[in-house]
Amino acid sequence: MYRLGDSFPYLLNRVGVRIGELFSQRLKPYEVTLPMYRVLASLWEKGDQRLNELSDVTSLETSTLSRLIGIMEDRGFVTRSRLEDNARVVAINLTKQGRALTEELIPLAVQFEEVAIHSFGKSEVARLKRAMKDVYDHLNALDPRTLEEPPYKRESSAR
Repeated sequence: MYRLGDSFPYLLNRVGVRIGELFSQRLKPYEVTLPMYRVLASLWEKGDQRLNELSDVTSLETSTLSRLIGIMEDRGFVTRSRLEDNARVVAINLTKQGRALTEELIPLAVQFEEVAIHSFGKSEVARLKRAMKDVYDHLNALDPRTLEEPPYKRESSAR
């Protein structure tokens, strides 16, 4: 029997919403939103990102992200510049100020993760993270923009 409280999507969303709300509260003194943090952290990991790359990593719509990048640029956190080898492409990078802020915020993010998973062993955490990535990928089967035939249909048509 279906029960909302036992539903995987519900439980997953509940965890995500809770940690997002708590982390957002912790970011307020820095005048940084959760989406801004995601952009900062993504650029800290890898510079010269294009808007569509950042959109994929941060799960933000491109139009929303574009406005957010503008705000972050005005605040001195990021820069936008044309690539030398392809002037049509805009690369987004952290400024010195943005890098320093990100390096101050990352330990907070690590603390939140540590609190959330403190009762799990290292191998369990690794398995959970792999499983979350797999679940995300599995959902492509439900995305109408995905051209690939869902795995369950491939299996049944091969019989």
